[in-house]
Amino acid sequence: MANGENRTNAVLHVRFAGRSFDVPLSNLDIGLGSNDGQIKRMLARHLDVNESKFNDYVIDRHPNGNLTVRPEAVFG
Repeated sequence: MANGENRTNAVLHVRFAGRSFDVPLSNLDIGLGSNDGQIKRMLARHLDVNESKFNDYVIDRHPNGNLTVRPEAVFG
């Protein structure tokens, strides 16, 4: 388990390519303490896409341990 965390129930919510879906963190080699680069890298591997697809994405960390990967919001 990455970083030694218990991530059995934590979920990565993904908004990518016009779709929204969930990936249990237990399916990825990341933990709650993983940095943005690690999360994007492992998600890209999981989806079999180039990591650069997530360059303009942000990662929101929620109090319950879940993570959200989404496109950066542009306001104005």
